[in-house]
Amino acid sequence: MRWLRLALGLLAFLATGPGVVARLEERPRTFSDAGPETQLLKVFEEIENNRLAKALERTENLLAQYPNFRLAHLIKGDLLLARGRPISEFGNAANSSRSELSDLREEAVVRLKAYRNRPMAGDYVPRYLLQMQPDQKHAIVVDTRKSRLYLYRNDNGRPRFVADYYITQGKLGAGKTREGDKKTPTGVYHVTGNLSPKKVGDFYGSGAFPINYPNEWDKRQGRNGHGIWLHGTPSDTYARPPKASDGCVVLSNTDLNALARNLQVGLTPVIISDSVEWLTLDDWQNERKALNNKIDEWRQDWESRDTNRFLRHYSAKFRTSDQTFDQFAKQKHQVNTGKQWIKVNLSSVSMFRDPGQDDLAVVTFDQDYQSNNLNNRMKKRQYWLRENGAWKIIYEGNA
Repeated sequence: MRWLRLALGLLAFLATGPGVVARLEERPRTFSDAGPETQLLKVFEEIENNRLAKALERTENLLAQYPNFRLAHLIKGDLLLARGRPISEFGNAANSSRSELSDLREEAVVRLKAYRNRPMAGDYVPRYLLQMQPDQKHAIVVDTRKSRLYLYRNDNGRPRFVADYYITQGKLGAGKTREGDKKTPTGVYHVTGNLSPKKVGDFYGSGAFPINYPNEWDKRQGRNGHGIWLHGTPSDTYARPPKASDGCVVLSNTDLNALARNLQVGLTPVIISDSVEWLTLDDWQNERKALNNKIDEWRQDWESRDTNRFLRHYSAKFRTSDQTFDQFAKQKHQVNTGKQWIKVNLSSVSMFRDPGQDDLAVVTFDQDYQSNNLNNRMKKRQYWLRENGAWKIIYEGNA
């Protein structure tokens, strides 16, 4: 019966209180049980309590639901071996390579650690989801450190938790900067397409959803690369190890199918972070209000036709796709000399904080501009950067 201590040794650091595995009743009830973690946790509870026959029964039930779940097969193999002889370590399958066993151990750790150490969904929200526009029904936040994807529903601009899923990231982690670096990008992105299984092939499982990496900010930072997708797994594989992709975010086909029902091409934001920051609702509301106020000040100062007041909202480092700040300022001074009045209306405003080191926010809205000699409508995207404690626009262009 020494297998109990050996098998759970790799999970010992998960403990934050008595016992190695968190009891089901101790974890927040506000989070979904979308994947196999609930059953996996119960298996380890049975092992912890030395009920190996019950653990084997639960493992077989788990495999009945997820027949390609290699981690469950590994646990089942150990439980069967433990009947006849002492087990020296977690993962004693003779036909498995050391690298495969290491991958499965890591998967067990990240699944259970993320599952038990979840924030209370009702009290905290990801810092990045400041405001979703009305027609954005859902938003995605990825925590690469925890190998977890969180799905949020838009409740009149406030994010409400829906579900979370285990994910695979790049072989060399997060923070993509160049083509072929085997890393997953971090930043604010949007779903840009929906590729069918027939189009992408079995390797990508039940389909793929490209995102717009590199975005405008990535390009400005000199980051390059392409082909970053949310996608599934081959038909003979339930899940891949935590770090196994070339930069994409990979889910099981079951999870991708569930997620796909909530994705809107061109609308759904995908925020990828190395480690998610969480805010209380009060702090989230304060950050949201402060940025909304700055955006409205910018709009009012534009309407005032006082060009200097308008330009105070722009960073000296501001650039468009083809203008520096000085060129942009000169153009605005020239244009405003011919204006007798200006009216600007903003609608469908979304605001997402970038998870990088810079204090950056991505703001997108529908802009209705009217003046005595020109009317136009456009979807605009701005990047606001906090400089010396004040929000300044550092990029703007068509969305």
